[in-house]
Amino acid sequence: PGIYVCAKCGHELFSSRAKYEHSSPWPAFTETVRGDSVAKREERPGALKVTCGKCGNGLGHEFLNDGPKRGQSRF
Repeated sequence: PGIYVCAKCGHELFSSRAKYEHSSPWPAFTETVRGDSVAKREERPGALKVTCGKCGNGLGHEFLNDGPKRGQSRF
């Protein structure tokens, strides 16, 4: 339990309350801690490239409409 932070700068990214089980080998989250926790840019339809909102460290992707509930995204 707690807050997941950027490995490079310590900026708060995700809460364990937003974490859920997914078939991917990486942790999956439904939302960020704050609106400025991450920065996003479209990489391809349905997937946004996600970086730390403070230092720009690469964090992976946000997959649109691939969360545990209809209409939710998966980080």
